[in-house]
Amino acid sequence: MSVRELDRQYLWHPYTQHKIAPAPIPIARAEGAVLIDVDGREIIDAISSWWVTLHGHAQPEIAEAIGRQARLLEQVIFAGMTHEPAAALAAALVEKLPRGLTRVFFSDNGSTAVEVAIKIALQYWQNRGQPRARIAALEHAYHGDTFGAMSASARGLFTEPFGSQLFEVVRLPEQPITDQLAAVIVEPLLQGAGGMRMWSEATLREIRDQTAEKGVLLIADEVLTGFGRTGPLFACEKAGIVPDIICLSKGLTGGFLPLGATAAREEIFEAFLSTDRRHTLFHGHSFTANPIACAAAQASLALLNDASAARRAAIERAHRSHLAKIAAHPCVTAPRVLGTVAAFNLGGVGYLDPVGADLTHFALERGVLLRPLGDVVYVLPPYCTTDAQLDQIYGVITEFLDARG
Repeated sequence: MSVRELDRQYLWHPYTQHKIAPAPIPIARAEGAVLIDVDGREIIDAISSWWVTLHGHAQPEIAEAIGRQARLLEQVIFAGMTHEPAAALAAALVEKLPRGLTRVFFSDNGSTAVEVAIKIALQYWQNRGQPRARIAALEHAYHGDTFGAMSASARGLFTEPFGSQLFEVVRLPEQPITDQLAAVIVEPLLQGAGGMRMWSEATLREIRDQTAEKGVLLIADEVLTGFGRTGPLFACEKAGIVPDIICLSKGLTGGFLPLGATAAREEIFEAFLSTDRRHTLFHGHSFTANPIACAAAQASLALLNDASAARRAAIERAHRSHLAKIAAHPCVTAPRVLGTVAAFNLGGVGYLDPVGADLTHFALERGVLLRPLGDVVYVLPPYCTTDAQLDQIYGVITEFLDARG
């Protein structure tokens, strides 16, 4: 049976209504910013394959690091055991993270990194004998699809079937930050799945000031924004703030393997040190700190050099140039750019607006992968994407807009 036939018979795809969705495109291989399907057709990946492909597909340095590590140690329990890839990666992350984030807990993905952060925040206060049970989050937030992450996310289409099972959170800015909160969780400067909403550095600094004043932990969910997506390595750096806990995933391994990380200040870690075993963080995953994933992440971090920064800056300049032209189109509203992320609205009715599916189909026929968030169109390419490829991406978008009138 062909991959298409096997897929049709056996697979259940994420965020897909199989009754009406077109058949998925079988991809055979990829290189740089280009996906290549089983028929040899090339497709520019304009969304970094769900925002994870950092440097480019099949990046040789990362592939080689994975191969070397796979021949040495592929997996070992991380309770009571340790290994060089995890220890070295944690040290490398601490070196690059905003100063003061010194302890790294590894998990599997962005949602689990957030789950870990929420559990750390709640148990931190419990261990100190000052139990606080409330978490605050922003309107339009999205933090993942596991239950704690969904609870912190905005109520809406993604969470509606599970509403009765989610814990309540305080919503900012509707309610003020008080000293009764355990933590505030934010996506710094960019709310991704919530519609590529970009918000100000000044507001982030104000949230940091208020949480510090009230003694509330600040959790930065940098699953999307980390590793250069907004310009600097972390969006918190752009605003000049240091959170108490940071959540990382997506680009952590350059998009090669699943890996999440939650880093915390030393004071938070110390609240879990006790002769009373009930103060232990009872959380873990079978593949915590998988050696192969850690080796991939080390190789990816090493590629975040001056050349990468220059390429990210070039992508931002190209975004601004292209959006300046697109902004004049009557369908386009709220054009915006933050680092390597560009977005605009088509003035529709939200996530279920069919314009997103229309553009996806239109672009794929012309060799470009786009996946709008309903009526929100965004371009979020791998850092290796060339100016010519960006021209092609925006050319397809412009053609679609012109066809709509």
